[in-house]
Amino acid sequence: MNPDVVIELIKQYGFPIVAAVGMGYFVYFIYSFVTKELTPLIGQTSGILIALIDRIRMLDNDLIRLQQKVSVVLQMKEEEKHANKHKPKSDKNTDT
Repeated sequence: MNPDVVIELIKQYGFPIVAAVGMGYFVYFIYSFVTKELTPLIGQTSGILIALIDRIRMLDNDLIRLQQKVSVVLQMKEEEKHANKHKPKSDKNTDT
């Protein structure tokens, strides 16, 4: 916008009126930008975020199941080791 036009508008209507109109346009511009540009992007982003949270929950459940399986295997090994420790040993030299 030409500075001479702005100066002429300030002379004719006064600075507060011109500033209020300028701020009104600025608010309208920001509102239209947010509603037309950002709102659809936020909707897409929220859909992607929900999908990622679901995947993280699935991975967390998988990790819990794997941890339980590892725990069971370690417990079985420990029980087997304990059972073998108390099992009587057979004599290999009984042939003589």
